[in-house]
Amino acid sequence: MLNKNVVTFIGCDCEYEDARIVLFGAPFDSTTSYRPGTRFASNAIRNESYGIETYSPYLDKDLEDYHYYFDSGDIELPMGSNEMALQSIYERTKTIIQDGKLPLMIGGEHLVTLGAFKAIFEQYPDVEIIHFDAHTDLRDDYLGVKLSHACVIRRCYELVGDHKIHQFGIRSGMREEFLFAKEHCDLHKFSFDGLEEVVESLKGKKIYFTIDLDVLDPSYFPGTGTPEYGGVTFKELQQAIHTVISQLDIVGMDMNELSPMLDASGASTALVCKLVRESLLELSKGEEENE
Repeated sequence: MLNKNVVTFIGCDCEYEDARIVLFGAPFDSTTSYRPGTRFASNAIRNESYGIETYSPYLDKDLEDYHYYFDSGDIELPMGSNEMALQSIYERTKTIIQDGKLPLMIGGEHLVTLGAFKAIFEQYPDVEIIHFDAHTDLRDDYLGVKLSHACVIRRCYELVGDHKIHQFGIRSGMREEFLFAKEHCDLHKFSFDGLEEVVESLKGKKIYFTIDLDVLDPSYFPGTGTPEYGGVTFKELQQAIHTVISQLDIVGMDMNELSPMLDASGASTALVCKLVRESLLELSKGEEENE
């Protein structure tokens, strides 16, 4: 049983017992290798969500039409221990899925995905991953550290095995990472080309969906710790999210790598608020009949 956060993301104010989708924050950035600040993302997203509407003109749906979004707040994470932080994220995710609800985690740096995904993998051992990112995140270690945001997808690979990780938007990484991906993953450089075909092939399977927001071009999303030019547009990302969620069986999801202080205009945070709203509404597919 989880308690409601004092300040919730807009529209996420039902009781836990009634919830079908549970939002929570993982404010952790202890392994960030360039510019830190993602630990402040989930709180900023909650506060700034009241600058947008609950209604989506893109989907013609309104968060207020549904009464099963619950915001359980941020996990209190120890900044000095990657292992303890990941364990706390694992436990929160496990509670949510054991209660028959779908977790939507807001990071935090990308390492937080590993804690959530371990819980998902235990529940659904045949799960596959769709990964949007600018970076491969397939290093075996970063400066000798295996639990790093630069290694998170490699650690996930060690759980799921060959050809179950589908990567899009990738435009940065070591040569060795691209070679590893060529042999073991399904990596699509630079864009979402091939996404429709991959989604078609994954129908009927359980999917974990992880979005590193630096998949966006910095001209759209400057508020991130490791910006990489040559990325996708907001509309391209929004459409890709729609393609994935509307057609596949998503059993867990996260968005990460917003550093709100790196964009003093607040535009990057506002962008993420819209993507969270759209994702919540997309995850509501099929629920109209249950209302």
